[in-house]
Amino acid sequence: MTQAIQLHLNQALMRIPRRAESADRATLAATYVAAGSFSALINSADHQILFGRRGTGKTHALLHLHDLVTRTGDVAVYVDLRTIGSTGGLYANEAVSAAQRGTQLLVDTLEAVHDQLLALAVEGQVPVQDRFLHGLDALVAAATEVEVVGETEHEQTRSDADERDSGFEASLGRTAGGAARLHHKASRTASSRRKRTGVEQHRVLFGPLSRALQAVADGIRPARLWLLLDEWSSVPLDLQPFLADLLRRGVLPVRGVTVKLAAIEHRSRFFVPVHDDYLGIEAGADAASTVSLDEALVFGQSRERAEAFFRQLFHNHVRPVLETMVRSAAPGIDEFARSAFHEGAFTELVRAAEGVPRDAINIAALAAQHAHTARIGVGHVRRAAQDWYLRDKKAAVSRDHDAEALLARLVDEVVGRRRSRTFLLPAGGRPAAVEALCDARLLHVLRRGVVDPRRPGRTYDGFAIDYGCYVALLAEDSKAVPADAFSFDRAVIDLDRLAT
Repeated sequence: MTQAIQLHLNQALMRIPRRAESADRATLAATYVAAGSFSALINSADHQILFGRRGTGKTHALLHLHDLVTRTGDVAVYVDLRTIGSTGGLYANEAVSAAQRGTQLLVDTLEAVHDQLLALAVEGQVPVQDRFLHGLDALVAAATEVEVVGETEHEQTRSDADERDSGFEASLGRTAGGAARLHHKASRTASSRRKRTGVEQHRVLFGPLSRALQAVADGIRPARLWLLLDEWSSVPLDLQPFLADLLRRGVLPVRGVTVKLAAIEHRSRFFVPVHDDYLGIEAGADAASTVSLDEALVFGQSRERAEAFFRQLFHNHVRPVLETMVRSAAPGIDEFARSAFHEGAFTELVRAAEGVPRDAINIAALAAQHAHTARIGVGHVRRAAQDWYLRDKKAAVSRDHDAEALLARLVDEVVGRRRSRTFLLPAGGRPAAVEALCDARLLHVLRRGVVDPRRPGRTYDGFAIDYGCYVALLAEDSKAVPADAFSFDRAVIDLDRLAT
């Protein structure tokens, strides 16, 4: 292959969009790749929560679902919860009660849904019927009801005035006759005034809201309404149960409506117990199921499946870019992988991605930059993974001192003393620092529910220190990154003892 063609391949890898929302809908539809059975799961009409770390493709999946159901004749509303609210900072203002901030969040979310439905009606993308329009009007009324909370003053005034003028007048003349007149005048006035002083507060009534949404859903039948809420974890943690409760009481019971939520698992709070009841959504009961993208693409789960997914992903993104650069047809999937990567390099790239498509795209772009006009080799992938770790991941966790300190202790113990990158922690109840490292993609869960054969009653989760972090510590002449294996004799970590 000529250097010019190789340069085009590398440039195409560098031009892949890093975030789904930055690409147009046509590109998203053309580049989407289903991860195993995940696509079939989210296409169901069940209410679902989609879990996944940042960069695993939650937004891409929801936007692809939006495009798919729209093409089949249904109506889809996609809401990015990061865009809800204003610059006033009400949601994060702890001086305002959580109930008041939560109610405002509900109102803002409902208004965003209403505005999109109205825009679809104006653009002719939904069958406009009287019932649909009446439902939209009722939705506005349910979302914008205001009550004044404060002191009440009651003022009443009264005045009475009586006027009497009585007398007798008589007159005699040549002709017999007489006249008599009685004067009497009375008046009474009374006034009453009530003055209420306080602040206006929104309130949401779930009954009218549910009936309004039902009217909207009935107005578009036989089509179905899909409500897709993205970036759930961007909502303050203490307000998430309020929004979840709105969905449970006012939206989930509506016939003809499907709700999908995309969230980061450990940064989400859908459920809060309240006395004998609860606030929010109970997964498995109110929402039919939860779907995880974190486990779908982990290299250790299935090497062949992970490689096939990423090979298709890169080919889908690179093909249209290459077709604008060269006159000949773009190479097929397998030919592309052979042309762009030396033997073993693509496998190493998939492993370095740790199941996160965004990380794979960034590492591939950096590796292509290092290779320039040559095929990408294992050394380029390792150098790119190290650069991505230093530029993005390490910098992100540096603001969390506890997480940064824990990572240093784990590296000393696992990499330095045990010469490995995998370890086991007891399942459930992870410390906040561990969750922060997972969120930053510096620790990765490779396996859940690993059973100790010597103590069957104990289960563990298998973790790996990030590939880029590991190779940043390797000597230049190191042969290979160790295999992702777990041995109970050497892999179990006691975090309390490690901290001492």
